[in-house]
Amino acid sequence: MSLGALPPVATTGPVRIVGTGLLGASIGLSLTTRGVDVVLHDSSRTALALARDVGAGRLPSDRDEAMRLIVVAAPPDVTAEVVIAELAAHPEAVVTDVASVKGAVLDELVAAGADLSRYVGSHPMAGRERSGPTAARADLFAGRPWVIAGSGHSSEDAVLAVRQLAVDLGATPVTMEAREHDAAVAVVSHVPQVIASLVAARLADAPAAALDLSGQGLRDVTRIASSDAPLWTSILAANATAVRSVLMDLRSDLDVVIDALAEADAAAPHGTAAVGALGALARTVTAGNLGVARIPGKHGGAPRHYEVVTVLVPDAPGELARLFADVGDAGVNIEDLQLEHSPRQPVGLAMISVLMGRSEALERELVARGWRVANRG
Repeated sequence: MSLGALPPVATTGPVRIVGTGLLGASIGLSLTTRGVDVVLHDSSRTALALARDVGAGRLPSDRDEAMRLIVVAAPPDVTAEVVIAELAAHPEAVVTDVASVKGAVLDELVAAGADLSRYVGSHPMAGRERSGPTAARADLFAGRPWVIAGSGHSSEDAVLAVRQLAVDLGATPVTMEAREHDAAVAVVSHVPQVIASLVAARLADAPAAALDLSGQGLRDVTRIASSDAPLWTSILAANATAVRSVLMDLRSDLDVVIDALAEADAAAPHGTAAVGALGALARTVTAGNLGVARIPGKHGGAPRHYEVVTVLVPDAPGELARLFADVGDAGVNIEDLQLEHSPRQPVGLAMISVLMGRSEALERELVARGWRVANRG
C-alpha cells in the first residue's frame, strides 16, 4: 500500500511488537513503511509468519539491539501478564499496550509491583470487522483518536514516546485516565457491539422472505456484528462494570418502549389513541435524534450539518467511479457517502452528503450529465 510522501518520524527502532493480530500487524506495517525497524513476536508461529510476510516487521535476531519501545497487542485477558513479562525482560524499554480496556490492566500491574514509570497504557480507536495480520493496514490509524492513559507514575519520557508513536502513525493523541477511558469506550464502542450482535442474532431464524427486504438501515446497525467472538468476549469481560452500567440504563429505556407498545396494542382494537404510549415512543426516537446529533463530524469537534443528494447508480462496472468524477468536476466535495443496494435490483442508491447550500447546484449538474437524482425525475 502506498501512502505517498511520508513525513519524518520521531519513533526510533528497534520497536518490539508482541501480538500480530490486526492492531499489532497494522502498527508494524505502518512503522516499517516509515523506515522504522520493527521486531515481531507472537505465540502463534503462523500469525508471526503471516505478519512478517505482509511487511509488518521482521523476526528476532541474536544481534538485535536493546529495544526502545515495546507495544503489547494481546487480548485484554492476558495483556497485563504480557506487559509484566516485557517490563522485566527489557529493563530499559518503554512498554505500552493497545488493549481496549485500561483499568483492569493497570490494576494487575499495580498488584504485581511492576515498574509503572516505564509503562503507559494506550488505545487506538481504530479497527475493522476482519481480524488477523492479513487484515492489517498501514493507514488504519490515520485521523483516528489514540488514547494515552498513563499509569499515574509514568515518566515524562515514557508518555512522550507513546505520544510520538501515535502521531507518527497519523493518529490524534487524547489524554485520559484509565477509568475514564473504560467508561467512555463502554458507551461508544462496547455497548454498540453488544447491541449489533443482539440485533443480528434475530436474523438467524428470520424467514428468507424477510431478509430479502433488508435495507441499509439493517446493514448499518449490524455492520460490526461480524467481529471476532473470542476477542470481544475478552473485551466485554474485562470492562464488565462499565458495560453493565450502560446496559442497565438501556434495559430501563427498553422497558419503557415495551410497555408503550403493549399499551398501544391493547388500545388498537378499540380504535382509541394510546396517547401516553405514542408520547413514550416519540420521546424515544427524539432522544435518539439528540444523541446522534452529538456525534462529531469527520473533522472532529462539533458535528456539521450536511445536505444529501441521492443518486440512482446503475449496477455496472465503473458507474460509481464515473459518479465520483462527475461530482468532482462539478467542484463539490463529498463530505460523506452511504450506499444502499437492495437484493436483485438493477440500481443502487448513492446518498452523497455535501455542505449546506451546495446540493441544488450539484443536483442540476448531475441531471445535466445524465444521472437520475431522487425527487428530480
